[in-house]
Amino acid sequence: MSVFSIEILLVVLGVGLLLLEALVPSLTRRALASISLGGAALALVLFFFADKSAAALPAFAQPFHQLDTLAVFYKGFALVITLAVLWLTVESRAYLERYTPGGRHGEMFSLPLIVCAGMMWMASAKDLITVFVCLELVTVSFYVLVAFARKSSFALEAGVKYLILGALSTGVLVYGIAWTYGVTDSMSFEGIAEALAAPATAKNAALLGAAFLLAGLGFKVAAAPFHIWVPDVYQGAPNPVTAFLSVGSKAAGFIVLTRVVDAFMAKGSVIASEVQALLLIGGALTVLLGSLPAIFQTNLKRLLAYSSISHAGYLLLALGCAQTARFDLDGSSVAAFYLGTYLPMTVLGFLILTVVRQAGLGDDAQDFAGLAKKNPFLAFAATLGFASLAGIPLTAGFMGKLFVFLGLVENAHWFALSCAVIGAAAGFYYYLRPVLVMFTGESGPALKIAAPTRAVLVLLAGAILVIGVFPKPLQGVLKVPVASATK
Repeated sequence: MSVFSIEILLVVLGVGLLLLEALVPSLTRRALASISLGGAALALVLFFFADKSAAALPAFAQPFHQLDTLAVFYKGFALVITLAVLWLTVESRAYLERYTPGGRHGEMFSLPLIVCAGMMWMASAKDLITVFVCLELVTVSFYVLVAFARKSSFALEAGVKYLILGALSTGVLVYGIAWTYGVTDSMSFEGIAEALAAPATAKNAALLGAAFLLAGLGFKVAAAPFHIWVPDVYQGAPNPVTAFLSVGSKAAGFIVLTRVVDAFMAKGSVIASEVQALLLIGGALTVLLGSLPAIFQTNLKRLLAYSSISHAGYLLLALGCAQTARFDLDGSSVAAFYLGTYLPMTVLGFLILTVVRQAGLGDDAQDFAGLAKKNPFLAFAATLGFASLAGIPLTAGFMGKLFVFLGLVENAHWFALSCAVIGAAAGFYYYLRPVLVMFTGESGPALKIAAPTRAVLVLLAGAILVIGVFPKPLQGVLKVPVASATK
């Protein structure tokens, strides 16, 4: 069985769930959730046993898709985050019942499966046309998910903002694709890399196309100065959707960005140094504009929104590093590793927010006051999640930041390094401030957690610690020999 078959299965399952909800009124929300979760879990199991070689792809797909190390990693990443988001959706039943009364929430269980298929196809795309189609499949699904809580004015406002700015960014992206095609006469990443290595290539025109492409993708990954939509959209959307945007949408954007940057910065490219400068300057600016405003946030969803912006900055800095020779990782692999560490700590944070909201509390930091007395285990999990986001040693977040910092040092990008250090220092303050509230606030009624939820919390917390202490397995999956690096 090829990986491509799993992606087809996800689309069929997603569309099938929509039809089942419309045509079978007796089907309950629990049944829809069970089918969706079961389907995603089955897809993940099948993925581990699937033939991941390029030869296993169907003949019609081989001209458009590739299966290299990064493609396989991002496909697995998409399945894991989708499964986590579906679980968060089940946990958010009280919120969904409040703001979508009388519904069975079929879209919340079907659209993530379609988004997952789009992300998986995007990971293996070989040309800009395939990338664009898959990216829009993901983006249009997110338009619906963000505004799904139709009785919430915040969700509707978030949906409108995301729709308008998303459409604008799509226009910029298409303009960049058109310029790039006009200069290189190719839509494939391989053809673009070959054309940019030719001395006769019009450098200024190629750089303009690259700038528009990076700007369009900058919106998708919440990079400055295209990040202004993030705080309001993250705060207004349901928690599962916010988590999906924070991790899934960001991963989708960086899948594409990785492919584009690999082509623009290939060996001999006439615009390699300029693209690298754009990535480093954009990354440094994104870290600062994400970290510094986060200091003043009291709403934890907005804090995690600004946190997401700052992490996008670190990912851009990773892509801007040509090579981290000490760990035999190139910039694309460091970015993929960083996303791998970012997943468990972000999902853990949103799951804890969901559990607290299920208990009748809100998203403000003061709602977590005395949590250590109400539920010590939940307070410990929250502390571990925030510590990892801050990059404290022995956590996954520390290893992700370490690779980025080492890459900046080895390549002597001192300005970007100084901005990254400032962002990390600010992170220690705004991430650990809620922890102080949890352990010093007044106590209240005990907060109980269902056994399945506790098991998921243990799994996520364990992943944070395991990656933080034993990063080599994940590093080994992504390792690229220095001699074969193309940047």
